[in-house]
Amino acid sequence: MNRYFTPLLAFFRKHINNGQERSIKAKKNIATSILIKGGSIGISLLLVPLTINYVNADRYGIWLTISSIVAWFSFFDIGLTQGLRNKFAEAKANGDDDSAQVFVSTAYAILGIVFLSVWGVFLLVNPFLDWSDMLNLSVVYKSELSTLVLIVFTYFCFQFVFKIITTIITADQEPAKASLIDLISQIFSLIIIGLLVMTTSGSLINLGLALCIAPLLTLFIANIYFFRTKYKPYTPTLSKVRFSHAKSLFNLGVVFFVIQVAAIIQFETANIIIARNFGPSQVTSFNIVYKYFNVLTMGFIIFLSPFWSASTEAYLKNDIQWIKNSMRKYNLLNIAFIFIGVVMLIFSNKIYDFWLGTGTVDISFALSFWGFIYVSTFIFGAKYVNFLNGISALRIQFWASIFSPFLFIALVLIFIKYYKMGVYSLFLASIIANFNGFIIAPLQYYMIIVKSKKGLWIK
Repeated sequence: MNRYFTPLLAFFRKHINNGQERSIKAKKNIATSILIKGGSIGISLLLVPLTINYVNADRYGIWLTISSIVAWFSFFDIGLTQGLRNKFAEAKANGDDDSAQVFVSTAYAILGIVFLSVWGVFLLVNPFLDWSDMLNLSVVYKSELSTLVLIVFTYFCFQFVFKIITTIITADQEPAKASLIDLISQIFSLIIIGLLVMTTSGSLINLGLALCIAPLLTLFIANIYFFRTKYKPYTPTLSKVRFSHAKSLFNLGVVFFVIQVAAIIQFETANIIIARNFGPSQVTSFNIVYKYFNVLTMGFIIFLSPFWSASTEAYLKNDIQWIKNSMRKYNLLNIAFIFIGVVMLIFSNKIYDFWLGTGTVDISFALSFWGFIYVSTFIFGAKYVNFLNGISALRIQFWASIFSPFLFIALVLIFIKYYKMGVYSLFLASIIANFNGFIIAPLQYYMIIVKSKKGLWIK
């Protein structure tokens, strides 16, 4: 066996270690991420049927809807972590460790103050909210929903602070390590839910605890580990907090904030709209299709993740040829992923039955088709948006993001109320509303890199 394995291993090592230092680092992260993300994708797919069998399709739809509502509070991040990602990468590229530590410390301080304040306010308000009425659900869910929302909201607030460590790791061009943190938390969640299935009856409260405690605990341990080892020079301390530096984070962060708002409106309101117009079981069907084809997105992101921070460094050093070569490779990879997606679409119904069990959910071919088209357009635009984010060329994306949520909501209402279209209409509306990704961003990349234009294109 070693006779065949050793030459193969030597070939991969030679290929990975060939090229510029930036490229070598990216290839090593991609190779590691394939293993880590592969495990993460497998666990996420395994969690779906396990969770549905534990609480049933309706309750799983309720869980997804509650998670979507609480995700709205990520607005309070104000794009700060994305601003930190670029500022940290720039400081490291310039060898300025002191500024990097100041940015890290300031980010932790600001997000800690913001999310602890928001969490405190929510503790006071939640007892007076009727979640069953807001979601148009039976009153029997009232008490259970109130507790579930409290659990999920607590998780979201604390994870936004703890997750800064993954932003730092990713900014350091090591997204594989950030993915490993997610994989470990998923493994813990899978184990806990497996134990719940064997020892308890279906409960939304137990489900919420299982899917929230494991990630929080993993992130907390990751913070301690990394700031005691590799990122010790950037350990957040009160003495390094500079609220005056917050302006540079917020100037960039506010732009990312608006872009995030657009994404949240499109992705997170979908579950709420479906729950109110088609029922919680259709929330499950929509999300099954999304998770199925999102395997393509997750796979592509494995290769794309190092590009953001690497392009920041390359553009600062005027290494335009490296950027062009990288984009050409991503375009070829994009074509391969489209072919894989076509195969997934053709066999989608058989795979749903094998994955979830025959008759567990009712999914039309139209829903699968538009889910595939949506993911395909997203992947196409992602590489261009990723590059533009890396060089902070955000103004055009900023204005497109202001317009896109209104377009999405208007299209959804027209498709559902006027044309009586089904759940698949939300995918169609998302495709059209994401015009920046597949039209404007590629054009902007072309003008900056190929035509060497400045002005509006680079702002």
